[in-house]
Amino acid sequence: MVKLRAIFLCVLTALAASVRCAAQSAAPVTAQTSSTEKIIIDTDIGDDIDDAFAVALALRSPELQILGITTTFGDTEMRAKLLDRMLGEAGRGDIPVAAGPSTPPKTTFTQLRYAQGGHFAKPSHPDAVRFLLDKIRSNPGEITLVAIGPLVNVGAAIDKDPVTFRRLKRAVMMGGSIYRGYGDIGSGTPHGPEPEWNIKNDIPSAQKLFAAGVPLFVMPLDSTQLKMDAANRNFLFRQGTPITDALTLLYHEWGQETPTLFDPMTIAFILKPQLCPAEAMHIRVDHQGFTRPDPGPPNAPHSPNAQLCLNSNPEAFFQFLIARLASP
Repeated sequence: MVKLRAIFLCVLTALAASVRCAAQSAAPVTAQTSSTEKIIIDTDIGDDIDDAFAVALALRSPELQILGITTTFGDTEMRAKLLDRMLGEAGRGDIPVAAGPSTPPKTTFTQLRYAQGGHFAKPSHPDAVRFLLDKIRSNPGEITLVAIGPLVNVGAAIDKDPVTFRRLKRAVMMGGSIYRGYGDIGSGTPHGPEPEWNIKNDIPSAQKLFAAGVPLFVMPLDSTQLKMDAANRNFLFRQGTPITDALTLLYHEWGQETPTLFDPMTIAFILKPQLCPAEAMHIRVDHQGFTRPDPGPPNAPHSPNAQLCLNSNPEAFFQFLIARLASP
């Protein structure tokens, strides 16, 4: 009897150990698949400074799995080299960088010296449009496209394979101007909308995106004119982490004083939607690049084609952003 009891206890112990082992090995997989969102960032990083802050916020967010970053508009290869360096210095050289078709430059590449530094630069980069479509095919219904530059790559992907493009989970973009234009902030009477940079620099591609049938979340000028004051800048740039050091260098190369962080709101919205509550609207992109609220097509009046955030809380946004970027 004693021998049987001992054998029984041994069996129970072994069984409990195997259950614990299985649970431990399964837990990380379950956590990763259930808590991370796959994203691809499409950016014109290197001119203004807000793109760099958006990329940095994504890098500091374990909720996101960055499948790749694509560059758009202007000198896309040099933009890719800037990302090579930023990602390498942040210890994330594993993230692929793809370059879109180059276009004639319309602005100054303010952070060119950082990009030309050669640190971590790859000799070449894959084609951005092919990269985007291949990733969608491999992850149907799972990828959020974060569009924070002129929509050159987006329009080309829609033209090349609209069926695959529609397999995106959603697109979250910074773009447009609904009721407020540049400088329309605060409680004063707005002077009204105007063509916004990311829309007006490729109007046909913007029209294609709003008609693509992909769930679309839009952060226009109405909610993204977020001024980063000196107190926040000084605190962040003193942190001395690889990411804050990169932002410090890029900020000083940008060469102006108070940055407006349009683009990071897209990443913040994905992580914490209450920072920029969205409402359903139908938007028509006209031939001048205005993004106009519209009743919708005659056969489907009042049918929205996008969710738009028209109001945000700058204080809550910066509390979230600075805490996330400053974390060690």
